[in-house]
Amino acid sequence: MSVDERALPITDHLTELRNRLAWVIGAMVIVAILSFNFAEQIFGFLLAPATDALGAKGSQLQAIAPTEIFFTYIKCALLSGFILTLPITFYQLWSFIAPGLYDNERRAVLPFVFFSTALFGGGALFGYSMVFPMVFQFFNSWDNDWVVSAWTMKEVFSLTTRLFLAFGVAFELPLFVFFLSITGILSAKQLFRGTPYAILIVFILGALLTPPDFVSQLFLAVPMVFLYLAGVAVAWLFDPERRAAKEAKEKAERAGHAVTKRED
Repeated sequence: MSVDERALPITDHLTELRNRLAWVIGAMVIVAILSFNFAEQIFGFLLAPATDALGAKGSQLQAIAPTEIFFTYIKCALLSGFILTLPITFYQLWSFIAPGLYDNERRAVLPFVFFSTALFGGGALFGYSMVFPMVFQFFNSWDNDWVVSAWTMKEVFSLTTRLFLAFGVAFELPLFVFFLSITGILSAKQLFRGTPYAILIVFILGALLTPPDFVSQLFLAVPMVFLYLAGVAVAWLFDPERRAAKEAKEKAERAGHAVTKRED
């Protein structure tokens, strides 16, 4: 249960951070290079909500620069490298911060990697399947007799990637709240009392991370509120102060029973 109290020089921490970043970046580059062979399929899958919205009106994406298709496919490969190496990224992140945690918390590396990856994937999938179609249909509904939508693949890919990452990162909120609790930065009670402020911050982030339409903002902010409360609930179950108080009480009870037996 003890915290690793070995004090390392700042240079050692920086060296460890550099090595772990090298693992993450190296894995991303390798997977991105391999993914480039499937860049067209990745692009087609990722932008299906946009192309479906355009196809309903007989339109399609445009490439208005000679290099646009090529560099957009490179970005697709890089995005694929980032997504597919998330387990490695989360493992390196957890391994870097683990020395400052308790022994039982350090052993939770595999559950941490699993839930981190699952939450990111779940958030990205939720946005892709539920929100993206409505967002692109909304923007495509403004055609009229004077203006016809002619979206470029570069801009649509940029918007889709932004939303994809926003929903993935947003769904990591329970783990972030849990981390605040187990590290002692904030207790579960403090986190619960701060719920109104958290809701305000969540809606501000929803406005900043999504396009200026209420649909995507609402669909990002509302799940984040429930995810925050879920994180607070998990933090309460594993709250260090609560566990310490429980252990102290159990220890006192055991001591009391031992005294009673000796008197008998």
